[in-house]
Amino acid sequence: MFTGIIEALARVEKIEKEGGNVHFTFSAPFTSELKIDQSVAHNGACLTVVSIEGDQYTLTAIEETMVRTNLGHLAIGDLVNVERCAQVGARLDGHIVQGHVDTTGKCVEIIEMDGSTEYIFEYDYDDVTVSKGSITINGVSLTVVQSDHKRFSVHIIPYTTEHTNFHQFKVGTIVNLEFDIIGKYVRKMMEGHLSK
Repeated sequence: MFTGIIEALARVEKIEKEGGNVHFTFSAPFTSELKIDQSVAHNGACLTVVSIEGDQYTLTAIEETMVRTNLGHLAIGDLVNVERCAQVGARLDGHIVQGHVDTTGKCVEIIEMDGSTEYIFEYDYDDVTVSKGSITINGVSLTVVQSDHKRFSVHIIPYTTEHTNFHQFKVGTIVNLEFDIIGKYVRKMMEGHLSK
C-alpha cells in the first residue's frame, strides 16, 4: 500500500525488452536503502525491485502493466515519481493508494492561476471521479476539483509541481490514473444491486 505522497524523482537509466516484459533501470536518491523484492511505485505503478547495482536498481514490468500504464512512453533520461510502500504505524498523509494503475489519461488543458495551476484530464474508462474525492495521477495523491463524464480537474500548488514530474506536463501528456478504491467498491456493489 502507498499514500500518494511522492518521495523523490527517479531517472530512467536503461530500458531493455525481453519477450513481453520490459526491464527498467532507474537511479534515485534512496537507491542505497532499497532491497531486492521491495515494492516501489513508479508513476503510481507498483513494481518489484529485482536487482541493485551501485546507485541504480532494476524493475520488471509485465505486458499487462505496459498496456495499462504510461511506462511504455518512457525514454532514457525521463523522470518518474517514486514512493516506497507505506510503513505500518506511520501517518497516512495522502489517501489509500494500491499502486494498481486502472488506466491512463491525457492532459488536455493547463491553466495558470493565482498561486496554483489547474490541470484538466480526460480518460476512457468506466470508473468515475467525484468533486472533492481522491484521485492518483502518476502516483500523486490529489483532490478532484471539477468532475465531469470521463473528465476531471485538479489544482496543484507550486511545491507539488516542483517536487514531482508535474513540472514536465504539457497538453497531450499521458498519465497513470488510479481511482479511489472506496469509489470502485461502491460502483461494483451498485452494479450488482441494479442488475437484480
